[in-house]
Amino acid sequence: MKNIKYLLLRRITQVGILFLYFGANAYGWNILAGTFGSSLLFGTVPLADPYTTLQVLATGFILGADVLLGAGIIILFYMVVGGRAFCSWVCPINMVTDLANWLRRKLKLDKEEVNYRFLKRNTRYWIMVLGIIVSAIVGISAFEVLSPITIMQRGIIFGFGAGISLIIAIFLFDVFGVKNGWCGHLCPLGATYSLIGKSSLIRVSHDHEACTNCMKCKVVCPENHVLYMINKESIMVLNGECSNCGRCIDVCDDDALEFGIRSYIKNSKK
Repeated sequence: MKNIKYLLLRRITQVGILFLYFGANAYGWNILAGTFGSSLLFGTVPLADPYTTLQVLATGFILGADVLLGAGIIILFYMVVGGRAFCSWVCPINMVTDLANWLRRKLKLDKEEVNYRFLKRNTRYWIMVLGIIVSAIVGISAFEVLSPITIMQRGIIFGFGAGISLIIAIFLFDVFGVKNGWCGHLCPLGATYSLIGKSSLIRVSHDHEACTNCMKCKVVCPENHVLYMINKESIMVLNGECSNCGRCIDVCDDDALEFGIRSYIKNSKK
């Protein structure tokens, strides 16, 4: 059970959030209603995705104070827990890409040197900026039109239509194309949340003296470049691209990795 603790907790969280959205539509629950772009918590507290909010602002549309407040709440929350925790603990597409990553390992298709030859991880940041520019030009939230996150949420609640083809395409791309291709290289939401979480308080810490260099953590990590310190030095993972998924902690038999509160003094040189 130890090696799936955080994986299980993430699945419970992801499925639970989708269930609450479904209940709001099907039964009128007011616990969590709306979409991942804009929601109401308990019918009162506004929540809004920062990237969606930026796109709408770029169109020139004047947003209400509640939406801006909702975006502010989300930003503050992920500045504490780690920006890309959204990607691993909330986003439903993560369940698709995790399955693809598992299948990719089983088929022995993991070859990082091939991945970086034609697609860089910073591509997602360029797509993030491009989405804002296109939104300003066309007058609508550009990414939201094709967002697989929105498509999957609506599909689960209302039933899948042609949009399921995009979800399948992402799955196949991650299996046979680039390792962690969508989340790790293309998704603009991942880029946005990585910037938000750069200085987050909750981090994974590494104990160099306990580490036996088995590298199991790097095998399962969707952003394994953030684990450069493995068996080298005892510091925290401070890279904003870490999704705080906890899989590295799950598979570490040496107990060399754990969640902790960021130490600004110890890691100031990083």
